[in-house]
Amino acid sequence: QVQLVESGGGLVQPGGPLRLSCAASGSIFRVNAMGWYRQAPGKERELVATITSGGNTNYADSVKGRFTISRDNAKNTAYLQMNSLKPEDTAVYYCTADYVKLWSPRGYNGWGQGTQVTVSS
Repeated sequence: QVQLVESGGGLVQPGGPLRLSCAASGSIFRVNAMGWYRQAPGKERELVATITSGGNTNYADSVKGRFTISRDNAKNTAYLQMNSLKPEDTAVYYCTADYVKLWSPRGYNGWGQGTQVTVSS
């Protein structure tokens, strides 16, 4: 099976930085696009940022200029560097990845369990 495990969440003061990691492991042949979504209490899950295997990125307007998504293909790991955090960034952050499994031609999509980010003084 394939697992996506997020780490790096926590409590941070407004204006501070935080870095999230998402490691994909298991019977993976190749990881294609990876991304981060977030869901605040009472709100729908929303896109934060995505990155292709080639490094092309896409960001939500609300995080452009503050967040940076990157990845290490050798480690099947994606990162989300979050700077200048605001209270409205408080949410559970979820990692997602499109991947191809070993010995299977089809593609799959998986999600991590989520990591809480709280921005508060």
